[in-house]
Amino acid sequence: MTRQYDFVLFDLLTALLDSWTLWNSAAGGEEAGRAWRAAYLKRTYACGAYRPYETLVREAAAETGLPLAVADALEERWSELAPWDGVATVLESLRGTHRLGVVTNCSERLGHLAAGLLNVPMDVVVTSERAGYYKPDPRPYRMALQELGARPGNTLFVAGSGYDLFGTSAVGMDTFWHNRVGLALPDGAPAARQEAHGILPVLELANSPRRG
Repeated sequence: MTRQYDFVLFDLLTALLDSWTLWNSAAGGEEAGRAWRAAYLKRTYACGAYRPYETLVREAAAETGLPLAVADALEERWSELAPWDGVATVLESLRGTHRLGVVTNCSERLGHLAAGLLNVPMDVVVTSERAGYYKPDPRPYRMALQELGARPGNTLFVAGSGYDLFGTSAVGMDTFWHNRVGLALPDGAPAARQEAHGILPVLELANSPRRG
């Protein structure tokens, strides 16, 4: 059997790592954390060209009435980020059959620190800082494809946010949406090839036979 996908790219901070719990904890509660995270995401997705990740996090805190100390706490506790259930199984299983990478809206320093918490080496780590643009601009995805020697048609992207669907669609990649926290599909976003609360279905999809 010939597989459809030889490469799998992942969103890092939402699809693989539970960053929601850390943001909520740093903010002092789920309601405050969700509002802060939503303000940050709005700034990120409207940003386009890279501005320092840490600056956007601080601006979002101020916008939602939180003290700037919460942004400092988030950064200081960054190593507390933990993979979602099932992530280790997926990465360890795919590691032997596919080339893997992450594309993350993050600074180089924090992005590589977060990737290291997966305990499974990635072939490529593309941060928005290195790409010069934030997702869903197509350029970070294209950089990862180029560095892997991959094509959109033989690469599966595993998203954690529905906003990734704008970018992956623009470059022609199929997308699995690991919608762990039950986010709504953004207005105008294309549908994912598959969506699930957990990440384990990625294993079957990543090994699905070539279409056509």
